[in-house]
Amino acid sequence: MTPTAPVASPVDFAAHGDYTVKAATRPDGSFVRPLYRFQGRISGSGFPAEPGRYHLYVSLACPWAHRSVIARSLLGLEDVVTMSVVDPVRDGRGWAFRHGPGHGPDEVNGFRLLREAYEATEPGYDGHVSVPVLWDRVTGRIVSNNFPDISIDLATRFGAWAKPGVDLYPAALRGEIDALNERVYTTVNNGVYRCGFAESQEAYGTAVTALFDTLDELEQRLASRRYLLGDRITEADVRLWVTLARFDAVYFGHFKANLRRLTDYPNLWGYARDLYRIPAFGGTTDFDHIKRHYYGTHPRINPSRIVPAGPLIDWTAPHGRDTL
Repeated sequence: MTPTAPVASPVDFAAHGDYTVKAATRPDGSFVRPLYRFQGRISGSGFPAEPGRYHLYVSLACPWAHRSVIARSLLGLEDVVTMSVVDPVRDGRGWAFRHGPGHGPDEVNGFRLLREAYEATEPGYDGHVSVPVLWDRVTGRIVSNNFPDISIDLATRFGAWAKPGVDLYPAALRGEIDALNERVYTTVNNGVYRCGFAESQEAYGTAVTALFDTLDELEQRLASRRYLLGDRITEADVRLWVTLARFDAVYFGHFKANLRRLTDYPNLWGYARDLYRIPAFGGTTDFDHIKRHYYGTHPRINPSRIVPAGPLIDWTAPHGRDTL
C-alpha cells in the first residue's frame, strides 16, 4: 500500500494529443479490435487464487472493465480482490490515475499512468493499454488484460471466499452461456464499436443490421424469462447488461446505433431496469464517467468534445419482471 500515492498531471490534449488505439481496419472499412497480450489465468499453479493477492485496475466508463466490477460485487469479493479506478478521460498518455469523483490514485503501486503496469510486466511494451487489468502483487506483474477471462476467473476460482449460492458460470449451463456470449459479443458488445468506428458505409450497414437483429432476438427471448438463462443471473447477463446500460446514453447517438433505442424495447428495457436495481449493477454504473469518456476522447467522432446533457431516462421506474 502506497500511503501517499502520486497522481498524473491533468488531462492535456494540447500537450499530449489523443490516445490512439492500436487497432486495424479491414479493407472493407470494418473495425478490428486490438489484441490483448496478457492472457494468464487464475489456476492452481502460477497464479493461485488467494485473498488479497490480486488487484483490479478498471475504468467505470469501459464496458469490458465494468463486467469485472459487476462480477466482483455480485460474488462479494470486494475484500478479496482489491480495485483502483482510473480517470474516465484519457489524453495521449492513456488511462491515468487522478483525484476526482469516482476515481483516484493507485494505492497499490503508485502508478501515475496505467501504462506503467504494462511496462513493469513487459519492458518496452508498445501495445494497446486497456482495462481491465488483473495485477498480481506477489510477482509484480499483470496476470491478464483479456477481459473475457478475468470475469470468468472471478466467477470460478474464488468460490472459497464468494457469497454462498452465487454461481455466475454454473457447469450445467456453460455450453449455453458460451454460445450466447459469443453471439452477443460479436454483434452487440463489439457490434456497437463496429458501428461507431466503421470507415465505410458498407461496414457500418453490416454492423448495424447484425446489432439490431440480435437485439430483436433478445427481446423475444426475454418475453418469457426473467434473465437470459431463466430465473438466475449468469455471466451472460453481466456481459449483455454493460452494453445496454450505455446504449441510449452513448451508443445510440455517438456510435450511430440508432435504428431503435433501448427504451423502445419493452422486454429489454424492463430487463435492464430489473438488473439496475441490484447494487452490483446500478451501484457500479457511473453515467458521468461513461459520457465524459466516450464524448470526450473520440475526436474523430465528436471533435468538439461536447458532452450532451441527456438523455433523461428513469432507470428506477417499475419493471414488472418479477412475475416471470
